[in-house]
Amino acid sequence: MPMNNQERSPLIKLSLISLMLGGLSIGMTEFLMMGVLPDISRSLLISIPEAGHLISIYALGVVIGAPLMVGLAGSHPPKKVLTGLMMMVLVFNGLFSIAPTYGLLLAARFFCGLPHGAFFGMGAVVASRLAAPGREARSVAVMFAGLTVANIIGVPLGTFIGHNVSWRISFGLVTLFALISIICIKIWMPILKPAGGISFKSSLKIFSKTELWLVIGISAIGTGGFFAWISYIAPLMTNISGFSGNMVTVIMVIIGLGMATGNFIGGRLADKFSPLLTTGTLLLGMTAVLLAFIFVSHYKIPTIGMIFLTGAVGFSVIAPMQILIMQIAKGAEMLASSVLQATSNFGNALGAYLGGLPIAAGLGYTSPEYVGAGLAFIGVGFCLLLYWKSRGPGQELNTVKIA
Repeated sequence: MPMNNQERSPLIKLSLISLMLGGLSIGMTEFLMMGVLPDISRSLLISIPEAGHLISIYALGVVIGAPLMVGLAGSHPPKKVLTGLMMMVLVFNGLFSIAPTYGLLLAARFFCGLPHGAFFGMGAVVASRLAAPGREARSVAVMFAGLTVANIIGVPLGTFIGHNVSWRISFGLVTLFALISIICIKIWMPILKPAGGISFKSSLKIFSKTELWLVIGISAIGTGGFFAWISYIAPLMTNISGFSGNMVTVIMVIIGLGMATGNFIGGRLADKFSPLLTTGTLLLGMTAVLLAFIFVSHYKIPTIGMIFLTGAVGFSVIAPMQILIMQIAKGAEMLASSVLQATSNFGNALGAYLGGLPIAAGLGYTSPEYVGAGLAFIGVGFCLLLYWKSRGPGQELNTVKIA
């Protein structure tokens, strides 16, 4: 339901901030693992690739949880659903922080991933509903800013605690942030009616659209390039670039600053140009940046600049993809948006898994960048296919503006 200008401020700003805080909690849940991966490896007496399975199992939880949570809760008021999803983040992060065995840690991480896609899926739809016309991508970017704040503040703080005290305390901190986000959502989020339109069963028909599957391909494979890089950033920085373990905290801050910058740039570009053009261009840039990183990573000072740039380019694609899939799936935006989160985390799992294979084969800690560049370039190919599909004879993609 549209809101007038007086209602839009400051209520809407606080509402978006509450979504951002939820994104902060989920961002810490997802990305903190990359910073403390060596600590968990040493603590559990497992290899780095084995510890990387804790990244992959989380992503699997997101893939399964996104459509499942939407199907169960999509007809309920957004405020109630968002609060419930954040309760799951709180409970399962708390369990992860105290789980004594590797098997239980895997199980807890899986359940931590279940609310991820549904939260961002519903949150993106809510943010776009609250936005002024022509500012939808920027409004969605505010919510995803929580992920960047997590990488600027939360993840570096958790990484520092993990290196110097215990990674378990780090995830206890995530639980605390989840509690804060729940309180803020309950106070600041307005009571909105459930999104109208087709039923969940009817909304499944969006999967008959070729265009939707092409966006899923962009998300599931193209974004894997970023995760092939960031999943093994800690050992890359310490073993190749020559930074100390404590410097990984600073590295994560720089990555987070890059992600924050890229997030808002991506939102502005998607509002000004087309989401498809923006997505394809940024993925092509990601391919080039990852290939350059292989050579730059042997030198400390250039590496600092490159980690900022890689974080910026890698995360700038998020808001454009979100708007792209919501435009394609008119009437089933929440399901499509949640599925995008699921497929993005499939990219997370794919990147972490494939990036770990050459390391396990003894090819060194720069080898995941080759994998990442290949995945990002495949994403560019999907963008070209989507462009071609929209321009083909008798094939109009009216819901997607193409510059």
